[in-house]
Amino acid sequence: MSRVSIIIPTLNEASCLERTLRQLSILNPPAGEILVVDGGSEDQTIAIANKAGIKVLSCQIPGRSLQMNYGAKAATGNILCFLHADTCVPDDLIAAIVATLENKSVAGGGFISLMTGFETTRWGVSLHNYLKTYYAPLIFRPHLFFRGLRLLFGDQVMFCRRGDFWDCGGFNDALPILEEADLCLKLVRRGKIRQVNRIVTSSDRRVAHWGTFKATGIYLYIGLLWGLGVSPSYLKKFYEDIR
Repeated sequence: MSRVSIIIPTLNEASCLERTLRQLSILNPPAGEILVVDGGSEDQTIAIANKAGIKVLSCQIPGRSLQMNYGAKAATGNILCFLHADTCVPDDLIAAIVATLENKSVAGGGFISLMTGFETTRWGVSLHNYLKTYYAPLIFRPHLFFRGLRLLFGDQVMFCRRGDFWDCGGFNDALPILEEADLCLKLVRRGKIRQVNRIVTSSDRRVAHWGTFKATGIYLYIGLLWGLGVSPSYLKKFYEDIR
């Protein structure tokens, strides 16, 4: 029987975590467990998770890869789902994940991310992010694209089997960004990566801060350099943390 563990890495996410956890509380069927892995928040993030009855793990060293690996080690589910604190999911998320992985040729997947704000839907940026899942591997890893590679990013709510995750070594702790894309490159050797035809919604806070044109330019620039083999540690300086 499939048991899905949802792992949420956090660092000062009080502004959005409560809404995300509220939506997770109405999942049907429910998740096997929900783990918040905190990297040292100084706001009300931990208090919000505790109030919602969610188990909180403290990771001494902040960093999304480190925190997600830490959560994966503690998780008890045979399926792992990695969710950003500012991303909301449909109430049948678990059913969609389980149905996708029932196909043994599929090693992992994620969803279509729609970037939204309180009064705005970022249709253009969201469309580009959708297309990037396909065109990035087609351009930079064509031999893997035709084996089923799709490049997923954090807002897409990536999921995979626990066994496959650890057989691939999990997330690369050294990567400050693009850790999900890196995991896709490893997982595709075990099966196809699917972008499920369902919507999740993520905060547009980064686009609101940068502006649409600057944000799109940064996403393109980072993607191009990553595809050419530039170190993610160098690329991180173009991708500031915004809360």
